[in-house]
Amino acid sequence: NAISDNGFTRGWAEVGRTLAPPKAILSISAHWLSRNGTYVTSNPKPRTIYDMQGFPEPLYQIRYPAPGDPQLARQLIGLQSDQPFQLTEQWGLDHGTWSVLVHLVPEADVPVLQLSIDLTMSFEEHFALARQLSSLRDEGVLILGSGNIVHNLQLRHPGAEPYDWALEFDETIAQRIEKRDFAQTFEFGGMRKSARLAHPSFDHFLPLVYSLGAISDDDDIRWFSKGFDKASLGMRSFIAAPRSA
Repeated sequence: NAISDNGFTRGWAEVGRTLAPPKAILSISAHWLSRNGTYVTSNPKPRTIYDMQGFPEPLYQIRYPAPGDPQLARQLIGLQSDQPFQLTEQWGLDHGTWSVLVHLVPEADVPVLQLSIDLTMSFEEHFALARQLSSLRDEGVLILGSGNIVHNLQLRHPGAEPYDWALEFDETIAQRIEKRDFAQTFEFGGMRKSARLAHPSFDHFLPLVYSLGAISDDDDIRWFSKGFDKASLGMRSFIAAPRSA
């Protein structure tokens, strides 16, 4: 999708054209996982990371030279949090971030930071952390969650219709979001089989938890880029913005 012109990428590009230009972007990508704390990039010039194997060569030629924002990174350290952040320049912008931003902000002229996902934390702890991060939105920071509501690479099937379990999980999560029952999005009672198939591991689900935690009561939630890729990759996306925006 990073190098394709399709319904998904056109949806991301349209959102980018209609959004008010953000001061900065804080990305939570499914591809930066940690186990000893939550890290935030503080690089003034974050590198483009090719953290994937066996993909088409044109992907490895992409450069996304967005600047970082060390000052904003240090500001995150000052947030009152039960899960304090740690600064690092050892990471950059991985493909979970740049594959979306090449369509959303193709000029790469907005500062971008990434936040790691600490796999030792519970869903509830991630959600609470996102609630604290939501204050950044008042300063013009766009919070970007890049993952998938359904993500099972092992069962991908090019050209096939979505699996029944994938449709069930996607629709159930969407309904809970529309009802603003955000805490229930990671309570999988009654659909544990579809949840196990939709996420053999939950790294691609956790960015959604951060996106939901950052939503305010005054936001409208609008779906775009619905659908599936290769039968087992859910591409449903949403934007949450104040009703007056």
